[in-house]
Amino acid sequence: MPQRKSAKKELKKSLKRHALNLTRKKKIKEAVKLYRKAIIAKNLEEAKKALSLVYKTLDKAASRGTIHPNKAGRKKSRLTSLLKSIS
Repeated sequence: MPQRKSAKKELKKSLKRHALNLTRKKKIKEAVKLYRKAIIAKNLEEAKKALSLVYKTLDKAASRGTIHPNKAGRKKSRLTSLLKSIS
């Protein structure tokens, strides 16, 4: 346990950040799952809507520092290629 006042404050901040990062990562996973289900069902309209949701969540997470921007770009690229493969 932290002893100094500043260390206690830093611990609180890091716990709050950790919780936010977990929720953002969970949103990414949920969006990707929804997109992959649409791809498996070969439903183009649903897949396009889900892809835009994936883009939004990835960009948000990258801009807030939850994931690296290059990781977001890599995921977007790979998921877009899936859409191109079924259309």
